[in-house]
Amino acid sequence: MRLHQHIKAISCLAAVGVFCIAGCGNNNAPSVLPEEAMRIAVDAYIYGYPLVTFDMVRQQQTNVATPDPEHAPMGQMIKMRSYPAVDNHCCAAPNADTLYTMVWLDVSNEPWVLSIPDMGSRYYIVPMLDGYSEVFKVASPSTTGSKAQTYAITGPGWSGTLPNNVTEVKSATGMVWVLGRIYCTGTPEDYKAVHALQDKFAVVPLSSYGKPYTPPAGVVDPKVDMKTAVRKQVDALDTNDYFNYLGKLMKTNPPTAQDAPIVAQMAKIGLEAGKDFDSNKLAIIDREIIKTVPKLALVKMFEHLKEQKTTNGWFYFTSGVGEFGTDYLVRGMANALGPGWNRPQDAVYPLSQKDAEGSDYDGASHKYVMHIGKGKTPPVKAFWSLTMYDTEFFFVPNAINRYDVSQRNHFKTNPDGSFDLYIQSDSPGKDKEANWLPAPKGKFALVMRLYWPTRTPPSILDGTWTPPPVKRVS
Repeated sequence: MRLHQHIKAISCLAAVGVFCIAGCGNNNAPSVLPEEAMRIAVDAYIYGYPLVTFDMVRQQQTNVATPDPEHAPMGQMIKMRSYPAVDNHCCAAPNADTLYTMVWLDVSNEPWVLSIPDMGSRYYIVPMLDGYSEVFKVASPSTTGSKAQTYAITGPGWSGTLPNNVTEVKSATGMVWVLGRIYCTGTPEDYKAVHALQDKFAVVPLSSYGKPYTPPAGVVDPKVDMKTAVRKQVDALDTNDYFNYLGKLMKTNPPTAQDAPIVAQMAKIGLEAGKDFDSNKLAIIDREIIKTVPKLALVKMFEHLKEQKTTNGWFYFTSGVGEFGTDYLVRGMANALGPGWNRPQDAVYPLSQKDAEGSDYDGASHKYVMHIGKGKTPPVKAFWSLTMYDTEFFFVPNAINRYDVSQRNHFKTNPDGSFDLYIQSDSPGKDKEANWLPAPKGKFALVMRLYWPTRTPPSILDGTWTPPPVKRVS
């Protein structure tokens, strides 16, 4: 049953008296009826999905006393020293192309100063995201160049004077995720070179800039679930807990002026920025019906995903992502797939969950081939790759520990200069293993990464290049 049918059924139940509306039978009738309240609750859930998701990722990644390669306290750099482990289920859709170099900041009380070293010829990208997953600044070769640069990240309402040669970038929220990535080939020599660059990144509060600074030890909260994937934790929250969580987050991560219409709607159900959630206003809806809000919201997001147009079986954004504006449905859907999206002009991520014939991928029953013609590789200025994921968007364990194929692979070519990628669970044979992307014996998904896509034809941005279809061959 589709979302509007669910809500229509709920409205009908109210109309025939299956549950009582608060205030019925007196002159204090509620200002919002059950059907409208349900619609607002579902939309509010979707609106807040990136903020709640980001905060759970933040908690998992910062809930340590001292830094390690995958965690660091608030305000300290996380420097991943190798590609994510196959069993790392912290964040969906990890990659095996770059080393994450990132930090979580709270700029609600004081700005923080981020220093990026001279990156030379190394490709890097450092997007800065607010709590609602909006990219408000990007440092990269294509946007700011590769020389050393220093930024003061300021929060909402801050004004003041900054040191010379420090550029202000303003976040609309107190929560900031600096989600840097540095390209790495994965060889021991290249790991070493990237590690040296990572160690030159620095972040300090503005009050300590230019002075000796020793970051405080982190605070470990034993109640934080460090093992369960964030998406599962978010999706498991019941309606009341979710809105309580969201209400608290909105105190230091206020909605922007463009959010005024949905803010007014949310107030009708007791959800207001800067205030604790007033669940009494949802009393107009039967308690059992209220429990369906998260499911209905998730259904709406993933229905929207299924409705998106595909090209050769691939779904991707060429605009709007990372700068979502008021398209809360796309924003929620994108964060359900995985938090931390780049803008399309910086990176495009084609997703395929079905083969060229429209059938689900199934590595237990079928084998697939992706043919790339001579001179038809993805047109990018940085790099491209094709990654294998399970249905939860995590790496797939395999015998050769290969989770993606990319331009750094030495593919075996056909006589005409083209090459074929073999996407299957079993080896295609020793002579073809250079072109093999191992699949699970079950359903899976594929994601391409196209970093710094060309803007002149052929380009994925204007449709003059499209990802090749993945065809079932047995």
